[in-house]
Amino acid sequence: MEDRIIMGTILTNVKSVCDLMMHGTIESSTPDVHGVFSSALGGCLEMQNKIYNKMQQKGWYETQTVEKTKIDSALQKYAQKQPV
Repeated sequence: MEDRIIMGTILTNVKSVCDLMMHGTIESSTPDVHGVFSSALGGCLEMQNKIYNKMQQKGWYETQTVEKTKIDSALQKYAQKQPV
């Protein structure tokens, strides 16, 4: 199996674990449980970022650059939809 495919699978799995940790943090009922999930989420996010950066360095995960005007336009669009 190609390294690119293996890394992509690992990245997908780590993203799923991050999602589980985020929901655990949100749904936790006590400060102690919240702290444990929050800490685990931080670790997952760090791992995800390292994998992503390594894949991007190797050209296995390409991103698109977006003009600042498009970002500003999207921000304005969604800011107008927020209740006051």
